[in-house]
Amino acid sequence: MADNKRRGDDDGDDRLDDEIVDEAADDDATSAEDEPVSRGGTATRSRARAESADSRPTTRSETSRVGVFGRIARFFREVVAELRKVIWPTRKELLTYTGVVVTFVAVMLTIVALLDYGFAKVVLFVFGNSD
Repeated sequence: MADNKRRGDDDGDDRLDDEIVDEAADDDATSAEDEPVSRGGTATRSRARAESADSRPTTRSETSRVGVFGRIARFFREVVAELRKVIWPTRKELLTYTGVVVTFVAVMLTIVALLDYGFAKVVLFVFGNSD
């Protein structure tokens, strides 16, 4: 009963396997001079060139440069749009995160201060104390 629920037993999977084999046979039939070699990626150089040529603006309004104030205004519009996407923490989350950060900084400050004090004592012991 579990055998007929496997992926390979579905009729749609057999059809997809046949299409993949057909596409592989078509790829082998073309010569290397007809199309550029693809090294595992899906895009080829010729396709990339064709798409980049189509994406060029054609009208004068699309090719004209935006002024300084237009760029500044667009920047602020984009900043506001990105800030609307932010998931802001609740007050409880903010206080929790702040407490964690302050505690971590206090622990690290204590460790560094103790190491500094210990190294200072060792250096004074090795090189002598002026007292």
